[in-house]
Amino acid sequence: MSKNTDVRNTAEETAFAICENINPFAMKSLLPQIFAQLPVEKKWQIRELGLKCIAKFNKTAPRQLGDALPEVIPEVTACMWDTKKQVKIAATAAMEAALQVIGNRDIEHMTDKILVAITKPKEVPEIMHKMAGVTFVQSVESPALAMVVPLLLRGLREKQIATKRQSAVIINNMSKLVDNPLDAAPFLPLLLPALQTNAESIADPEAREVTELAVAQLNRLKGLADKQFSVRGDISKLEDEFKKALGAENAEGGLLVVIKQASTIATTMMDLHFMEDVQWTKHVSSQFVDYLDKAKVEAGIEKVREEAEKMLVVPEEDEDEDDSEELCNCTFTLAYGTKILLHNTKMRLKRGKRYGLLGPNDCGKTTLMRAIANNQVEGFPDTGQVRTVFVEADIQGEQSHLSCVDYVLHDPKIEALGITTEEVRNVLATVGFTEDGKAKPNHAVSTLSGGWRMKLALARAMLQKADILLLDEPTNHLDVINVAWVKTYLNSLTNVTSIIVSHDSGLLNDCCTHILSFDNLKLSTFKGNLDEYVKAHPAARAYFTLSDSKMKFKFPQPGPIEGVKSKGKALMKMANCTFTYPVNDKPTLFDITVQVSLSSRIACIGENGAGKSTMIKLLVGEIEPQVGDVWKHPNARVAYVAQHAFHHIESHLDKTPNEYIRWRFANNGEDKESLVKVSLQFSDEEIKLQKAPFEIQVVDEASGKISKIKKVVGELMGGRKQNKSKEYEYEVRYAGSTVDSGEYLSSKILKKMGWEKAMKAVDLKIAQTAGMFIRPLSTKNVEEHLEGCGLGREFGTHYRMSALSGGQKVKVVLAAAMWMQPHIVILDEPTNYLDRESLGALAGAIEEFDGGVIIISHNNEFVSKLCPETWVMDAGHLETKGDADWMLKQDSKISDQMQINTDVTDAAGNKIEIKQDKKKLSKKEEKALIKKIKAKMKAGEALDSEEEELAFEKELV
Repeated sequence: MSKNTDVRNTAEETAFAICENINPFAMKSLLPQIFAQLPVEKKWQIRELGLKCIAKFNKTAPRQLGDALPEVIPEVTACMWDTKKQVKIAATAAMEAALQVIGNRDIEHMTDKILVAITKPKEVPEIMHKMAGVTFVQSVESPALAMVVPLLLRGLREKQIATKRQSAVIINNMSKLVDNPLDAAPFLPLLLPALQTNAESIADPEAREVTELAVAQLNRLKGLADKQFSVRGDISKLEDEFKKALGAENAEGGLLVVIKQASTIATTMMDLHFMEDVQWTKHVSSQFVDYLDKAKVEAGIEKVREEAEKMLVVPEEDEDEDDSEELCNCTFTLAYGTKILLHNTKMRLKRGKRYGLLGPNDCGKTTLMRAIANNQVEGFPDTGQVRTVFVEADIQGEQSHLSCVDYVLHDPKIEALGITTEEVRNVLATVGFTEDGKAKPNHAVSTLSGGWRMKLALARAMLQKADILLLDEPTNHLDVINVAWVKTYLNSLTNVTSIIVSHDSGLLNDCCTHILSFDNLKLSTFKGNLDEYVKAHPAARAYFTLSDSKMKFKFPQPGPIEGVKSKGKALMKMANCTFTYPVNDKPTLFDITVQVSLSSRIACIGENGAGKSTMIKLLVGEIEPQVGDVWKHPNARVAYVAQHAFHHIESHLDKTPNEYIRWRFANNGEDKESLVKVSLQFSDEEIKLQKAPFEIQVVDEASGKISKIKKVVGELMGGRKQNKSKEYEYEVRYAGSTVDSGEYLSSKILKKMGWEKAMKAVDLKIAQTAGMFIRPLSTKNVEEHLEGCGLGREFGTHYRMSALSGGQKVKVVLAAAMWMQPHIVILDEPTNYLDRESLGALAGAIEEFDGGVIIISHNNEFVSKLCPETWVMDAGHLETKGDADWMLKQDSKISDQMQINTDVTDAAGNKIEIKQDKKKLSKKEEKALIKKIKAKMKAGEALDSEEEELAFEKELV
């Protein structure tokens, strides 16, 4: 170091001139010389100058400096702790300059905080907390990693478990957005050991699990990086290519120096993907101008460039080579709100192929298909070029009044094609919509069961003559007969491409030629059906096998019911019920008699339109039978999750699931959704009875004198008590009275006065309120309850329901139904929208549940695992001695039967024994049985089901 000021100034100017005028791609060739002058043993003035030179590259070679950050950051960081003030200032300035070239918008706003973290370790936990709130969208490349990794390493080494966990979460999230594994390769030896140490040593199980996920993600990146050919930071591979192409194998002196310089430039150009021939001519060929003939140089450099391009090709999976027309070959990114679902991924579709779209719930399967249908996928052919149709069975409320024909004609795409009414009728007839069939073309779509709604959606798609069909759960609500029809239909479309989302493993096995799977924000294509895919990817088995589910649901236990000491005692009954919809002439249900207890595990099966859902609606009181009686124990709480489950939450999509449940049960536990049942709304006849004066006996407490007086009850006040005969009495307010009377009337009298439904409402409210005593309706309790039903607190408390997937919404509906700790749970098609992992968890929760369960489902595996009792519904008649294997045995259409015979033979030749109606008692037998019942009741003995039924019928209890 010269003591002469002029010499020092000239040396500084020369160093700056070299940095400012060197070929930007040759910048890396200067770094070894600069780094060699930075150790603490060197003169501080030289170290300061070296750091100032690095800062210069911010202006002269910004992208190249960014590419070199993995080497630059460690060297500059060490100098920021220097005791010499001038070195420290120069190092901080160099680091600030480096931070400006990272080129990642997601973390640009964090650069000042990252700088603070280097010099103030105590700030690391707070900075990590802010870093954890960053939503990563942009591809993560080497410069961004170089800047963040030192901070992440500090976070991993902090004492606080929360900070260690946050570091692991950030590493996991960022690494998923690394498109080129070679960008991450230099940092893996630093991060992996620190993560692995934490995964083995952190005491908190949840934090340990999060860390293990990050370890697995980095190991995945390492595996990918190891497969790729890398020239990053290694000029020797290109140096040999230059010598061979230029015929300079024995080069020495100045030519050898130029070859090494050209190799450095070319390697940096490869890193930054500057691979055009004109770019190489400008930056590489010009280096040889003083040594070799121009034409020879240009020809030689082109050969090297071609070899370099081959080095950069990432080997891909063998693609399906056939002569099918390619409909789509695009690269795109897909997001839903702030959540990245797919990042910079490829999708290639060929005509006539059937692709099963596979992934866990909430990964974005339906979102991807909607985006394709709405022309929102970058690079996907416009729907005008490739006709794309999204098939879904959901019918919008404003269209539910339309007939099936008008509903199809109302579709804008059908209108645009000019399709006639006659064409619509013909296509509807091919899928079963006929005047003499179960689904009639002129009936309103609101009368259709779920299976017929899906067939209507398929018919609409058929009319549009699609090139690509997007099918979201096409077998939802379908019985085995119609599932077979869908499979046959899809396989017949040899000129139409299908993308199918389904939890039905049979459909994906029988129909799919390829599997498209979501994996680490990428779509991977596999040639073969589901079975073949699972053999190659065993972890995917959890999507389709209930027993392999690792997810756990936990339902709240129902608790005791006043007056019920046996799990076998009936809590709900239907006796001889017949029901006809107002638009039909023929009844939907004939003479149905069933009962449900705490010990019930019932599978309700039958073909589409047989009346399963209608029967359940009768049982829970959503509709009333024209003939027969429906009874529910006054203290029983019943949860009903309907087939079209989302109707519970459609008006509350601006609420979070947590807010929705707290709103729904805010009135002392009373369920706001239960107040709209038809069975709790007064008929004209009942209103007439309520207004008519009724003679009531009044006992004077002082004298004991009984007098009779006519009164009109104005309303029931909500109070209820038992009298000495163990009969319920209800608190009433008489018409005309302005104050509560505090008087109670027996249920028998109130029933005669037209107040039976009001008593049921009081019973319901008391039963619901009873479930509130165990846990208050707090945000924390609801959050834990949602987690028990499979919805994590992130989605349960922080996401609005409008942003949730179909599977997540079903979990919300399920959680809301289970909040009041029901004694009976009725699930109508619970297998729709839930993936196999969630179904396995649901099955586990049902097994451990102490209440009664009724499941309507076409999923044989699900119901056969859980339900020893089966109700087979056939053409409106119920047979209660079937078995869950009915769906496997049934392979042809069930014929309509006006009346069930003694024995029914199914299509496979299996005889099913039918439970006969019980023998009608003679008057003498009935009188004897009543006497026996009274004696047993007096002695406190339990009644059997036949005795109990007669006791209720004759109002003995």
